[in-house]
Amino acid sequence: MSSPQQPRSAWWILAFVAVCQLAGVLGVVSTETGSSAWYTSLAKPSFQPPGWLFGPVWTLLYTLMGVAAWRVWRLGLQHPGVRGALVLFALQLVLNAAWSPIFFGAHAIGLALGVLSALALVLLVTILAFRRLDRAAAGLLLPYLAWVAFATILNASILSLN
Repeated sequence: MSSPQQPRSAWWILAFVAVCQLAGVLGVVSTETGSSAWYTSLAKPSFQPPGWLFGPVWTLLYTLMGVAAWRVWRLGLQHPGVRGALVLFALQLVLNAAWSPIFFGAHAIGLALGVLSALALVLLVTILAFRRLDRAAAGLLLPYLAWVAFATILNASILSLN
């Protein structure tokens, strides 16, 4: 028989994943409104992935992010380090959500690169904070860090080419 905590935990994990996915919705809205002639006219590096790849990759990454945050949260907010780690997580999520409107909406490629650089730094600190609390949670964020590093290189290349 399952414990009463399991269904509640399932709902909580879904809530964490949903919050992360909502950050992605902002990106989709910005991308849709920003896929104007401006974006298509930009020179892009040869390693630019095809557009269809971004949706599945981000869906997976936001899911992993939500599970990672949930794993840390379930330790309890009274547990030393949990609150700080979750504040860092929230900060990186805000930076993540800010990038698309800045890049696609405002067409501010340089500012977007600054946001990505800040995101990479805050994400790295978040991973270190998570690692002290739950190694698996930190590990779940590593693919995200790799993608952010790639996105930073891509953003820098687009800035350089344009």
